[in-house]
Amino acid sequence: MTLNEQEASNKALGRTIMIQGTASDVGKSLITAALCRVFTKDGWRVAPFKSQNMSLNSYVTWDGKEIGRAQGMQADACGILATTDMNPILLKPTGEMSSQVVVHGKPLRDYHAVEYRENYLPTAGGIVREALQRLREANDIVVLEGAGSPAEINLKDRDIVNMRMAAWADAPVILAADIDRGGVFASIVGTLELLEPSERDRICGFIINKFRGDVSLLQPGLDWLEARTGKPVIGVLSFMPGLELEDEDSLSLSKQHAAVEIEASNQKRELDIAVIRLPRISNFTDMDPLRFETDVHLRYIEHAGQWGSPDAVILPGSKNTIEDFVWLKETGLADLVQKHAAGGGAVAGICGGYEMLGTRLYDPLHVESSVEETEGLGLFPFEVRFTAEKRTVRVSGTGQLSETVSPVSVEGYEIHMGEVIWRMGEESIQRPFQIKEQTSCSDLEASSRYTAEGASANDGKQWGTFIHGILHNDDFRRQWLNGLREAKGLLSLPADLRFHERREAAFDRLAEHARRYLNIPLIYELLGHPKEGT
Repeated sequence: MTLNEQEASNKALGRTIMIQGTASDVGKSLITAALCRVFTKDGWRVAPFKSQNMSLNSYVTWDGKEIGRAQGMQADACGILATTDMNPILLKPTGEMSSQVVVHGKPLRDYHAVEYRENYLPTAGGIVREALQRLREANDIVVLEGAGSPAEINLKDRDIVNMRMAAWADAPVILAADIDRGGVFASIVGTLELLEPSERDRICGFIINKFRGDVSLLQPGLDWLEARTGKPVIGVLSFMPGLELEDEDSLSLSKQHAAVEIEASNQKRELDIAVIRLPRISNFTDMDPLRFETDVHLRYIEHAGQWGSPDAVILPGSKNTIEDFVWLKETGLADLVQKHAAGGGAVAGICGGYEMLGTRLYDPLHVESSVEETEGLGLFPFEVRFTAEKRTVRVSGTGQLSETVSPVSVEGYEIHMGEVIWRMGEESIQRPFQIKEQTSCSDLEASSRYTAEGASANDGKQWGTFIHGILHNDDFRRQWLNGLREAKGLLSLPADLRFHERREAAFDRLAEHARRYLNIPLIYELLGHPKEGT
């Protein structure tokens, strides 16, 4: 390719812009989603990108591949189907110093942190550059998200997600900082001081996030920051309560719990639902819709002293099911779940939580754990054996927890390495879900073969499934909640909460929030687009 041809090729690629942060949890993912929605509403073809993500909260693409939940959410903000190019490398922690490395949606292997850094990152660099290239060829704008802080000097020589990624993408960088943490000006200036001159030059401005109060009181600090750095403050995003978009980090559960407790203290909720917060909880967003049901008090518990008198208990997903079950027994929560079920109480298990409902769990290959086997809760007559192959697939079909209710449509996705093996007594257990695998990017096209999935007691009070997102199905969720209400002698409620519509409205509110508080024309200038919209 000649020089002129190379220049023409570069001009034909989509423009890039990158959001980096002074630390983790400063709001990079939501700011990225906000810009994705703004640009999409303005008529551009837009895609998100994060070269490497570390998260146990994952998302399954239409073709059965696993990526970070945040990039799936950002693709939804763009109104497009998510692909693995949007997050080519996903790290799923398996221990204090090791992670399962997922490359383009499929598990590669488990790596110790040092081994991954020294042996795999050089290869990973090529993988992420190729993924970004494909996105830029297919879109007008690609919004990149960094990870943690670009000023982690001990990691910079093998960086593939912050400043080196920005250079590969030739992306202007906006640095975001969280004023709610305190020390916002020190964090911004300190980050700049630790960057190389070329990296510092790539930062084109700042966003101060989660501000509360009168911005005029902040203005002297903003003036000082611009004078000190020679770079503009692109906006001060006020704190936006009740946004209702999912978080990626399980640390956010503490904030959600506090907010729910405050709301519950002001409003009597009729149903008390306790979610056991496992140490290695994964895909905790499965429970998100329950936060917005007007009759549900949703709470997370970590020890027996928090048990109370729940109407239902949920065992969520886990990255290390056996080790989390050992923890469940050590805390005394396993005994409480068994007693609750024996007394006719409602128990639901999702993915890893479903696996715990069986009689025994085996991991002879040490796929998830150093523990080879343990007993389960014994609510259903099946055993679980962990295999080397991970099942990642989107599914759709119907759900019916008991014969007293009608089947309703359900859809979701599976991510698991456990295989259920039924034993004697299976005939007395209902298989509540009839599902088929999605085989096309079209929501309407799927394989024609339905299979039975999950387990439920005859009265539907205890049930489990591998289907993540099962509670995102409005009619199914309300049907289950109404069963809990009936057990308390309460009248049933209609399925008024339409979670998907509520989520779409949240994306629009986020975009309008960004337009109000950010200098969007300046961001378009940084992109090289002369005006907003096509």
